[in-house]
This record gives sequence, C-alpha cells and structure tokens, in this order.
Amino acid sequence: MNEFDLMYDETEETSTRFVGFIGIHSRFDLAITTTQHFFGKKLVYCLQSGRSSILTAQECEDTAYICQAFHVSEDEGVELAAFLAENV
Repeated sequence: MNEFDLMYDETEETSTRFVGFIGIHSRFDLAITTTQHFFGKKLVYCLQSGRSSILTAQECEDTAYICQAFHVSEDEGVELAAFLAENV
C-alpha cells in the first residue's frame, strides 16, 4: 500500500453558482464555488475547457492572468475578466 502524507481532509458545505454567458468573442459556461477552504477566494471552473482558478475579486480584474489561467485569447480574456470582476 502507498504511504501518503495527508495535508488535509475536510468536508464543508459550499455554494456553487452555474452561469453561462455569451460575449462578443466567445461563450462561457462557468461554475463559481464559494468555500471557506480558500480563505475567501472563489473557485472558478470553466465547464467547457476544464480549466479552473482560485480567484479574489482583485485577481479577476487582471486580464493577463485570466488569459493565462483559462487559456483564452486577449479579446476573450477581456470579456471574461469583466464578467468575473462583477460576479466574484
């Protein structure tokens, strides 16, 4: 049997908002999860690409970071960052 150094094992109630929107350049289907585990940050998961990121409201405004985290073009990143800045 494998031995693991367990870092944490917690169960908690969370809230997840599923939201889809169409911008000028792309469509996005997201799951935005609120949890205490990430110290007030939200877990944002793109249902289309399978990419996710743990974000603060301030990080949502960083278009370059959003582009890198979700592997989207700059135009798509601007749309996604604008949406997340208002909804996270």
